[in-house]
Amino acid sequence: MSGTITVGLDGTDHALAAVDWAADEAKRRGSDLRLVHAWVWRPTDTVYVGDRAAEERWVRNVLDEAQARVARKHPTLDVTTELLVDDPVPTLLTEAARSEMLVLGSRGYGTLTGYLIGSVSLHVLRQATGPVVMVREPNPTTPKQTPEVVVGVEPGQVGDSVLEFAFTAAAERGATLRAVHASSIPTVLAWSPGSMYLAEANGLEQINREVLADLLKPWREKYPQLKVIEHFEIGSASDVLLNNSGQANLLVVGRRNHQSGPRRIGPVTHAVLHHATAPVAVVPHD
Repeated sequence: MSGTITVGLDGTDHALAAVDWAADEAKRRGSDLRLVHAWVWRPTDTVYVGDRAAEERWVRNVLDEAQARVARKHPTLDVTTELLVDDPVPTLLTEAARSEMLVLGSRGYGTLTGYLIGSVSLHVLRQATGPVVMVREPNPTTPKQTPEVVVGVEPGQVGDSVLEFAFTAAAERGATLRAVHASSIPTVLAWSPGSMYLAEANGLEQINREVLADLLKPWREKYPQLKVIEHFEIGSASDVLLNNSGQANLLVVGRRNHQSGPRRIGPVTHAVLHHATAPVAVVPHD
């Protein structure tokens, strides 16, 4: 880890929300903050107005205003800015690889699934080798709750890097860590109205709780000061995770870092990215 948290800017309010979140996180962790804007002059673009020089001035002004925004709240935080003349996706992937984490703004929700968080963000999320945090604009009416970090856990499918990120985030916040594991009822048990009874009779819930406890045991020992809630529930993984993250300050999910073939973020991660109200950290793992 470089001890640097990087934010990718694009001139939107969502990016400013990412700046605010990243600045607070950098302050908690004692990290440096780096603000970058990837930009390539394309005369046919409709995003910018004016000639090349005017667009470059606009981009640099975006960086300067973001830096000033951070300085007003965190005057002692080490903040650097850089205009990177290159396409956004490869630029942000490079930044993710060299940083403690990359933070991006999320556009929020709508009906066009697949386009809600932006094509650039989706490409970065699928390919990044380091953690990427997606932040949407906060809801000012949401009451403050006891800090809680929620992590989606699938025994045998989630690597240590995911749990390390979640436990570290909870420790930095003095927050409770809620580890959520969901499992669907096997088809053979779902044929009758008594399927839930059969599931209990077959010890499925007890087995899953024991597996979850065993997986978390070494992390509990490493972070003895943390309050850890182990939550197992039978049902859809995405639904269970979203239902248990409504009051979360941060939601952590994993993405398998495939060595070959197309990289995907997976259906559960895709669901929480589009529907979670909290910032979502996507952590690649082997």
